[in-house]
Amino acid sequence: MKPVDEHLADILGAIRELPPLELALPESYGGVLVEPVTAPVDLPPFDNSAMDGYAVLAADVAAATETSPVTLSVVGDIAAGDQGAYGIATGLCARIMTGAPLPGGADAIVPVEWTDGGTAKVTIRRSAAPGHYIRRAGEDVTAGQTVLPAGTRLGPAQIGMLAAVGRARALVRPRPRVAVLSTGSELVEPGRPVGPGQIWDSNSFALTAAVTEAGGVGFRQGTVGDDPRQVLATIEDQLAYADLIITSGGVSMGARDVVKEVLSGVGTMRFEKVAMRPGKPQGFGLLDDRVPVFTLPGNPVSAYVSFQVFVRPALRALQGLPPAPPRTVRARLTAPITSPAGLRHYLRAAVSLDEGEYTVTPAGAQGSHQVFALASSNALIVVPEDVTERAAGDPVDVLELS
Repeated sequence: MKPVDEHLADILGAIRELPPLELALPESYGGVLVEPVTAPVDLPPFDNSAMDGYAVLAADVAAATETSPVTLSVVGDIAAGDQGAYGIATGLCARIMTGAPLPGGADAIVPVEWTDGGTAKVTIRRSAAPGHYIRRAGEDVTAGQTVLPAGTRLGPAQIGMLAAVGRARALVRPRPRVAVLSTGSELVEPGRPVGPGQIWDSNSFALTAAVTEAGGVGFRQGTVGDDPRQVLATIEDQLAYADLIITSGGVSMGARDVVKEVLSGVGTMRFEKVAMRPGKPQGFGLLDDRVPVFTLPGNPVSAYVSFQVFVRPALRALQGLPPAPPRTVRARLTAPITSPAGLRHYLRAAVSLDEGEYTVTPAGAQGSHQVFALASSNALIVVPEDVTERAAGDPVDVLELS
């Protein structure tokens, strides 16, 4: 059997990064920056008020207290976005809104809550030191500063940063478009009645959600039966738009393993047994010399584990990111486990952090068809090929799934 690490290395060796696209900011979400972004100006670009209140000379209010307030004349109102030129002198102040430019001469902001809110004259009951509630130009970012390095995945905060420095578009490797389909004549769409020998399809829904969670854009196709022509035509239809294709089912050693039948010898497709549990039967290759195709096992847990181990790193590689699996932590077992020799075993489990230490409890059911145990787990215990048992209290590597 092929080692897990060798199979993953072969996959990553075949993956080519997606070409960059210049996208409008709303469409760039989840994309990965191809080039660094620098600020053309200081942020903020001018000194401005951090509060609604009054722009003052700090010396004028230095002696202000609740019992001995100071009264100043108000010479004007300054709103956010005001482009007028304003200045104040000793004994004067200006009413100012949050974000409004600081008038010349002012060196402090008195919040409106410290005053009587006057419009012609204002009574101030507390002192304010120089610089109080003033946002200085360049306090956040200076002109020429790199605000987002190349390789940054764009989330809401990063898109906000691009807009803040005046960018309307971003050059990114976009989120991979992934077509997901399940094969098997026994499969029925959820919401429809099942007959004898039939089950509801869960794989395509779980895998499409996993694609989204991993940073891609999943497109679920309807279930496909065991007609070879229909299976091949459905897969070929996805090549026009998909950056990656995932199938589940039909890749083992059975008489009706239709995916393996129709794709063997097509493109660079290879079907192999990988030394892992669950997920031994695996297929991978490129179709049209460009689209990676993962043919995963049909058992739900096998398909999901295979996604985390092989597909997730590939999705990251498509965007030029380090092809890492889910985050791995070291945790102590709360119960003993056993594992077959020669296979890398992925056991469903619940991991938790208590007083700085991770502990992990293996699920009671580990069958590759048992979805409930998977839905109740948030981690996978990784048991190496040369380990057959671990005792309670032993440390193990754990892949966090959420």
